[in-house]
Amino acid sequence: MSPLTLILQLLTICLFSLSLTTSGHTETQIPRSEISREAYQRLAPLLDQEMQQKGLRLGQPIFIRIFKEENELEVWVKKELVYELFETYSICKYSGNLGPKLKEGDEQSPEGFYTVSVTALNPWSNFHLSFNLGYPNEYDRLHNRTGGALMVHGKCASVGCFAMNDFRIEEIYTIIDAALSNGQEEFSVHIFPFRMSWDKMAKNGESPWVPFWENLKLGYDYFQGHRNPPMVTVEEKQYAFHAFDPFLFGSDLTPVQTMQTRDEEQVAEIRIKPSHEKRYAHVRKTTSKNRSAL
Repeated sequence: MSPLTLILQLLTICLFSLSLTTSGHTETQIPRSEISREAYQRLAPLLDQEMQQKGLRLGQPIFIRIFKEENELEVWVKKELVYELFETYSICKYSGNLGPKLKEGDEQSPEGFYTVSVTALNPWSNFHLSFNLGYPNEYDRLHNRTGGALMVHGKCASVGCFAMNDFRIEEIYTIIDAALSNGQEEFSVHIFPFRMSWDKMAKNGESPWVPFWENLKLGYDYFQGHRNPPMVTVEEKQYAFHAFDPFLFGSDLTPVQTMQTRDEEQVAEIRIKPSHEKRYAHVRKTTSKNRSAL
């Protein structure tokens, strides 16, 4: 073999390796099964095309939110300094009621702030495809909550998990595959009982979980304002939320402890009684025509 031929072969190998890295889908970065490989090959071009229509790109960092009452899972994709909503998927089934999971065997789906890394992926799952949410997290353990192996998966069957239809988990899994392959080390999953407007808080004001939900709402409001998931820690057995540097000046951040919020064409004003009484006493809705009276 001539030196020139050898050089050309080495150059070809290097260029091929570089193309795999820049395409965000290398074969060694995350575990893959026949199912997940086939799903990626079939869906990645279509998903990338859909994302480009929204100014997004497959392989960019992602963030996921889950809402129990609405049966919805949102996939957000990073665009420059903030995240944009790519798609809202219907959850086929989750088990339990509104409120957090407390112990092994209660068949309750969790609520809180979780982190998913490569090690949480299971492309060989008996439930088509799955990823582990990471329950119990630090907060759960400090509150003596037990259980484990709580997933987002396919097959539309759930005992404490969030189950999707198979075609939906294939899309979600492909998006996760692309993001982690492209360098995102882990992504956040925020799980809420409902979309946490003050109106919804008021409607569930007699629940014993109101204090817990108020803590969750701080994280919800943070993302609503920054369009960036916060850094979540646990301080004095409560979730605490911190901005990543640099701070996003000019964002539409609403103070996290505000008592009023504008939601399309209505405002919900919540008056809170002392803690020994019912927490949310009254909700008054007004249209945009008389907002100035608030």
